[in-house]
Amino acid sequence: MDKLDKNVQEKINHWLEGNYDEETKAELQKMLDDGKTDELTDAFYKDLEFGTGGLRGIMGIGTNRVNKYTLGMATQGLSNYLKEVYSDEQIKVVIAHDNRNNAERFASIVADVFSANGIHVYFFESLRPTPELSYAIRELGCHSGVMLTASHNPKEYSGYKAYWSDGCQVIKPHDLNIIAEVDKIESVDQVNFNRDESLVEEIGPEMDQKYIDRVASESIYPEVIKSQKDLNIVFSPIHGTAVDIVPRALKEVGFTNVNLVEEQCTVDGNFPTVVYPNPEEKEALTMALNKAKETNADLVMATDPDGDRVGIAIKNPDGEFELLNGNQTGVLLFNYVLSAWESKGLFRGNEYIVKTIVTTYLIDEIAKSKGVTCYNTLTGFKYIGALMTELEGEEKFIAGGEESYGYLVGDHVRDKDAVVACTMIAEMTAYYKEQGQSLYEALIDVYAAHGLYKEELISIKKAGKKGAEEIQKIMDGLRHQAPESFAGQKVVTVKDYMHLTETDVETGRVNSIDFPASNVLQFITEGGYIISARPSGTEPKIKFYISVNGKLTDKSQYSEKAGELDEVIEQIKSELDF
Repeated sequence: MDKLDKNVQEKINHWLEGNYDEETKAELQKMLDDGKTDELTDAFYKDLEFGTGGLRGIMGIGTNRVNKYTLGMATQGLSNYLKEVYSDEQIKVVIAHDNRNNAERFASIVADVFSANGIHVYFFESLRPTPELSYAIRELGCHSGVMLTASHNPKEYSGYKAYWSDGCQVIKPHDLNIIAEVDKIESVDQVNFNRDESLVEEIGPEMDQKYIDRVASESIYPEVIKSQKDLNIVFSPIHGTAVDIVPRALKEVGFTNVNLVEEQCTVDGNFPTVVYPNPEEKEALTMALNKAKETNADLVMATDPDGDRVGIAIKNPDGEFELLNGNQTGVLLFNYVLSAWESKGLFRGNEYIVKTIVTTYLIDEIAKSKGVTCYNTLTGFKYIGALMTELEGEEKFIAGGEESYGYLVGDHVRDKDAVVACTMIAEMTAYYKEQGQSLYEALIDVYAAHGLYKEELISIKKAGKKGAEEIQKIMDGLRHQAPESFAGQKVVTVKDYMHLTETDVETGRVNSIDFPASNVLQFITEGGYIISARPSGTEPKIKFYISVNGKLTDKSQYSEKAGELDEVIEQIKSELDF
């Protein structure tokens, strides 16, 4: 057996001798006896970091795992910070959880710690989608909230997302201040797990109905839904939290023909029918696509486990279902909502939309054509939510979105919301069907009007301590020696969001960027291609976002031009061979 690192062995000894339950100690001792050196090293070589949005990691024993003790220490730190900020108030929080293994138990542990610290807890009676948590925080006037979820990560993962009083995930200064408080918790002996039952209040159906009513109020063309109420929709929650609420919301707005993928409607944290519970993955939508073919559906939608992201499939001209990527769905949705507002005469001159810097800039072009401001934020919907809070009462939010399949229509929450996205995507499909047009045709119309944009995401997994070092080495290399060209086009601008600089390559002129600092690089070519690089904030991956574009003089050119841009993307991918 390989010898354990001294630091790892010391942490293990602390767990074996400290104030941890006997079951944990017995399991840890068995791992030692079985010589599981690699597993123990990965579980203890570092502390699971409470990042700017919370925790996410593999479940299990250890300081680098999600378990009772890491969650307890995080919640104690958050409790301490809340009591510091709101020292003269009765603090209130909301807790919800998704369908993951241990999620309900973890949520109960979080409630134990909050209530033990004198904080009033609203506790959802059973699993709920993340956007409903965001809604409930605002509706109940809470100071914070916690969602137990690991989004679309594999079944081995769990996580903890911390929210502030505006219903948005915590951002500066609160995120850094919370991290500082969590870092002060050096031992589980500092965590109060003694639940105060009098401070835990269960919530459920009444909040569901308020949330669904608010989602339904975003409908722009209810008369079209009435006409197309039998639109054939196939929906899958992929074993997650949207299993009841999305069908209810679709029914509430008027759709009567929603066909569920029954095999994926069982709430199950093992996700037995998929490899990854991620609507970005074609494999996760296989069952939904098969059902769509059987029933001759008009639209396929599938949501991720915590119900904040949605993937869709639509029919192409050959009658085959084609999965859209997150940028394409966003383009369709933004274009539909803005066009509908325009047609209904709803613009008052102060409207805006929001997207992230790695989301297609075709959306910026669409907004410009409608006279609507399009703001760009860093990656992560919390930055979109924060901007909504900042502009509340001054400008009118219409919609927000990001390429990773997250969208929001309406200002009822401060996070991505697959429930409202599903109702609006269904309404959009019904609208175009009423016009005798498919979503596929509508997308090509957008390309013809504003330019053909194609995007692709490359995710390179680099696991463990060694992987983290490799990712940092890649970013350092790109930062210190920027690529001179991509696909034969010169790089003319380099944006470094860590150092907040924008460099004109030819002149060497450097301007500042007005963004929060973040480890992101963007390379922009003379023809407007954009290649972005960033380490994932939630997974052991480095991500490259490729965006290329060209003009269509006629819709008939679409296939030819799309093929040409695909070749450009493949060339850029070969140049990013890490």
